[in-house]
Order: sequence, then structure tokens, then C-alpha cells
Amino acid sequence: MGIDTGILFQPFETGGLHLRNRFVMAPMTRNFSPGGIPSDGVAAYYRRRAEADVGLIVTEGIGVDHPSALGQESMGGGASPVLHGDAALAKWREIVAGVHQAGGVIVPQLWHQGVIRVPGTGYHPEVPSARPSGIWGPFDGAMVPPDYLQLVREPTAPLTENEIADIIAAFARSAANAKAVGFDGVALHGAHGYLIDSFLWAQTNLRDDGWGGDGPSRARFAAEVVRAVRAATAPDFPIIFRFSQWKLQDYGARNVATPAELEAMLAPIVDAGVDIMDVSTRIWSTPAFEGSDLSLAGWVKKLTGKPAIAVGGVGLSKDLQSSFAQPTVMTNNLPLVAERLASGEFDLVGVGRALLMDPHWVQCMRSGTEVSPFRLEAYASLY
Repeated sequence: MGIDTGILFQPFETGGLHLRNRFVMAPMTRNFSPGGIPSDGVAAYYRRRAEADVGLIVTEGIGVDHPSALGQESMGGGASPVLHGDAALAKWREIVAGVHQAGGVIVPQLWHQGVIRVPGTGYHPEVPSARPSGIWGPFDGAMVPPDYLQLVREPTAPLTENEIADIIAAFARSAANAKAVGFDGVALHGAHGYLIDSFLWAQTNLRDDGWGGDGPSRARFAAEVVRAVRAATAPDFPIIFRFSQWKLQDYGARNVATPAELEAMLAPIVDAGVDIMDVSTRIWSTPAFEGSDLSLAGWVKKLTGKPAIAVGGVGLSKDLQSSFAQPTVMTNNLPLVAERLASGEFDLVGVGRALLMDPHWVQCMRSGTEVSPFRLEAYASLY
């Protein structure tokens, strides 16, 4: 007897979010926003997914209102959107309205590239990249192009107290803008080696002041960002926080080595006002720690008590990096996902590439109809 996947299509509510099912469109960089202003194609791209029953849409990374937030980064660069300025805000208001008209729910992923940004690039090339300790990170395990590494090798000055305060304020301004244009909450990118994560990771945070040290101390920046976003929005405005172990600098990286360390690091972040944890892994079901089959999303939910999104390889045969180099096929792995969700391991399911390949993926999974095949060219389109 097959496993019933019906639970994945049941509604979910938490705080101010009311979702029609458990599927979350994961954030994916699109680079179709010249000058930081989303194109008409971006509006249609998100509306198509809302019309096709995606429960929650998390937008591509949107640069916060800080001059060093965006630039060229290791996976390419250019034309990422912002969430400030009259033209960009007007376009986002239109995008949000379109998603709502289609019955969807949408939040922006607020993003600061931090150490990943190539110095001298982006909308403000004159400003230095923001690095907690002035370093990009270790180079021996980097899974990025060699020519990119040459551009980021040179150390910079560590962030000062005033610069840190300015960036925290930028996140707050962008969150206030998100609320003003009608978004249903905000998501904070605290993963993959970008700015917030570079404070969390001991390899990029070598500070010996109040922003560095042990795990809870390295989490201070993330907690202050969450606290500022909460203060700039509303007590019931949903805040989602993305967390990962892996980085662009090192796919095998670990912020924490044990469940106890994980609990200690996440506690101040969650206490600052997070509603949902978005847990990014290369493969969602991979055990997080020795001695247990529990995934990282499972551990995060268990230790924080917050709803968790499991992310990584849902609907596909390969992880993200492998899909660029190896044959990849669309696959239905939802029975195992449903079984683990039903057990209480996590609450929501992040789907990225599968929804990029086919905007009707959720509907196809429910009806059992065939989905569009995996296509590398989809990464460069707004289908």
C-alpha cells in the first residue's frame, strides 16, 4: 500500500500566515530586475505559481536598503531586485497584488550578500563589501569558479560598530517597506555564507568583541536583525529565518557540530521574534547528526519549538550543485516527504528547482499528471 500524500495538500496556519497547503516556493535568484526594479516578467513569473496552487511564495533574494547589499557573487550577478525607491516599491506592490488576486501568499527574502559580494560590483561599486572579520573564508573547500575566488581573496577591513548598526537598520527599513507594499511577512536570508550567516560561522567570524565568540555570541547579529525587523513591522507580522550548515565557501561546512550547539545558537535568534525556521540542506532527508536519522529541519523544530520548512531536493533526483553537472530527472519523492511530515518532523516543504521547471508542479503532484522535464535552460528564463 502506498503512502498517502494528502497531508501535503492540507491547509496550514501559524501566526498571521494562512496557507492552502504545505508547499513553499523556495527563493531562487532570477536576475531579471534591471536597476533593481522587477520586470513585467517577474510579476508574471510569481503570479503563475500562485495561480497553480503554491501555498507560500518566498521571492528571490531582494537586496536590503544598504549600498553594499548587492553585487556580483559566485553564482553570477546583475539585475537582482531591491525593496526601496519609488519605482521598485510600486512594482512590488503590483506583484503582491497579482499574487493575492490569484489566491496566493507571498513574502520577500531580504538579502545582504555580505562576504559573497565581489568588491567593486553592484549598484554601488564604490563601497566596500561587508565582512564581519574582513575575510571571505577558507579557500581550500570552495565550490565556486576559480576566477571568482581571485576577485574575493584580498582581505578588507572588518565591519565597525557603526557599520553593523547601519546594516541592521537597513534590514528594518526594508521590512517596513515590505509591510507597506502588502507582503504577507518577510523572510531573512541567514544561510549559505551570505552576511547573516558569515556572522554565524566561526570560519568567517573571528571577532573578539560582542559580535563574535561562541555560538550564541556569533548569533547576536542575526538576533539583532530579527529584533529590528520585528520593531519596524508589527507584533503579528510573520518573520521567517533561513538557516543552513552548508556555505558557498564550503559545502561541508558546519556552524554547529551537535544538537546542543544548534540549540544554543538558534535560541537567541528565535527569541528575538522568529515565527518559522526555513532549514536549507542539500538533500532534505540527510541526517543532521550522528546517532539519529532526524533531518536538520527536524532537529531545528524539536529544539526551537517553531514550525520548520524542510528544503533540498524535493521533486528531483539530484542536489542543486549536481544538477548543473549531472543528468537530473524530475521525480516524485513526495511519499517519503509526506511520511516524515506526518510524523511531526517538520511542517512545510520547500520546493525550488521543480517549481522553476514547471509552475504547475503542485497541481501535477496532486493529480498525478506528468510534469515538465528538467531543463538547465530554465535557470536563465522566467517561465
